[in-house]
Amino acid sequence: MWRAITEAEHLEAWFPQRVSGEWAVGAPLRFTDPGTDHPAFAGEVLACEPPRLLEYRWGTDVLRFEIVPDGSGCTLVLLDTIDELGKAARDGAGWHACLDVLGHHLNGSQPPWTPREHWGDVHPEYLKRFGPEASTIGPPQGADATTEGGGG
Repeated sequence: MWRAITEAEHLEAWFPQRVSGEWAVGAPLRFTDPGTDHPAFAGEVLACEPPRLLEYRWGTDVLRFEIVPDGSGCTLVLLDTIDELGKAARDGAGWHACLDVLGHHLNGSQPPWTPREHWGDVHPEYLKRFGPEASTIGPPQGADATTEGGGG
């Protein structure tokens, strides 16, 4: 699981942006969307304790990944500390879609949907669960409200 959250060839399969930088506390990170006109943004590694903990600033969010042993496997715990409550439903659905893609990647299978389609399927439940105050910020600029994928 550690490789899936730290190595470029695995991150490209499920993480919303390309990540550049070193996984060392204090190291700067850069996030880009190759092939799009989305501007790059910065981050910083806040904690790195292989093979169980990785935490970094992802733009204005802080992402914390914990890998917890579970029998013969493990459980990945993702905590996204956001700066605006209004994007919680959008981002929750985005991470849901990303992590489902990661599950398929780890199993060596292809999902039967695109991340955008899956976001559209799961987003209504996040709207319902999180409520109107967590749903004031919709999909990122240029995205259709029913098809946006990815987190952050």
